[in-house]
Amino acid sequence: MLVDATREKSALPRRVLLRAVPAALAACATPRLAMAALAQTPRQTAGPFYPTSLPLHPDNDLVRIAGHQNQAAGIVTHILGRVLDGEGKPVPQARIEIWQCDSRGRYHNVDDRSSRPLDRDFQGYGVTSSGGDGGYRFRTIRPVAYPGRTPHIHFAVAPPGGGRLVTQMYVAGESTNERDPVLNAIRDPAARARVIIPLAPAAELEPGALAGTFDIVLGA
Repeated sequence: MLVDATREKSALPRRVLLRAVPAALAACATPRLAMAALAQTPRQTAGPFYPTSLPLHPDNDLVRIAGHQNQAAGIVTHILGRVLDGEGKPVPQARIEIWQCDSRGRYHNVDDRSSRPLDRDFQGYGVTSSGGDGGYRFRTIRPVAYPGRTPHIHFAVAPPGGGRLVTQMYVAGESTNERDPVLNAIRDPAARARVIIPLAPAAELEPGALAGTFDIVLGA
């Protein structure tokens, strides 16, 4: 049975980083939302590398695995945002999953047959639930490119009433965005822009870390 990270009672120090987001970061979601409050986040493919087996203790911190001495390689990145309905209202208790490759471009999936070594200190998959204000957050690494794909993070969002939105989040400023076939399958430039997210230094959250805000709007 999966453990909802927002209900964990563990007092591990690393969780402190995930409990409080500065008001300035939370507020940066407002301009993006005001531009497209009612526009659904574009649907995208789940891809071939959704985990075939989930981590033993999945949570919203992909960088540090319980029982491992080291944390994952890569630039620590905090992804936060809100889950909203088609009217721009918060959707509490939505289940949010993410999965992505490690810093070497490997997925934790038996079908990823790359010869690159796997970072076994990277969880590869995370899960949490949105709060009463629709808010969510993950601690992961900055996504990296691998052959054929620009850096991205897969998202799957399931509201309590049923249904599931699968999409992907991309990094603003990546030159490979222009050539990525999955990203550019979103033909509408405005819709495409809604899944391309700036990442900025966030030393106030964690030294050397980045942070970005990705609001997810569900359809009616």
